[in-house]
Amino acid sequence: MIRISNQIVKPEDLIGQISNVSHQTILKQMATYHQVYQYQTIHQLLFELAFRSNTMKAATELNNSGVKFATFRYASPNKIYWERLNNGGFLLKNDASPSIAMLDILKNGKLYAFECSTAIAIVLYIATLYSIGSTKFDYLFTRLYLMDWQFDDDLPVHQKYGNDYLPGDVLHFNNPDFDPKQPHWRAENVVYFGNDKYYGHGVGIRSASTIINFLNKKRKPNPRISAYLMNMITRPEYKAFL
Repeated sequence: MIRISNQIVKPEDLIGQISNVSHQTILKQMATYHQVYQYQTIHQLLFELAFRSNTMKAATELNNSGVKFATFRYASPNKIYWERLNNGGFLLKNDASPSIAMLDILKNGKLYAFECSTAIAIVLYIATLYSIGSTKFDYLFTRLYLMDWQFDDDLPVHQKYGNDYLPGDVLHFNNPDFDPKQPHWRAENVVYFGNDKYYGHGVGIRSASTIINFLNKKRKPNPRISAYLMNMITRPEYKAFL
């Protein structure tokens, strides 16, 4: 359910102020859960809806950008903007614009290779850029570092256990019997689109069953446990930007 300024609000009460179809879909999904989504103002809610839509937009664009999947050992960026560190992470160069460097990943995707957790970080940074604009983004993220699940303090994220999945959430497929020779397939981090659609780097935009079947092919001999969608949700602290 949705609560604004300590009052429960129904989707039909807000539809007149929300014309975007994607935002309406997210709003209606929120209202179906027992989980309370609390906001001080409608502006906070509208910002989160926009950020969630921008997360899906960024995931779609990254999927179409030509970026490649690679383990940390073989990760590579566009050296004009990023310094590749020995651990496979990418550090923004001192003279590079954070917003231009992030958008370059979409523009020149074929120059980049990384694994799925870094891909999720990239999606969330680009969604942040779309949501707050380049001026504020460049001010907040002057020394970007792309590596695994490490986020700048100005992009706080939190994890929770639950199944109140919403479009724009980051979800996680676990593969407990992964092949030790391919440890990078021990899990797949995804952006949820709703309607059984998920974006995972190296997998594409697929249904849950397709991703599970893919991961099951990356298991050790004589596996006992199928890959599965975890009841864990990762979300940015949307209100931190307001």
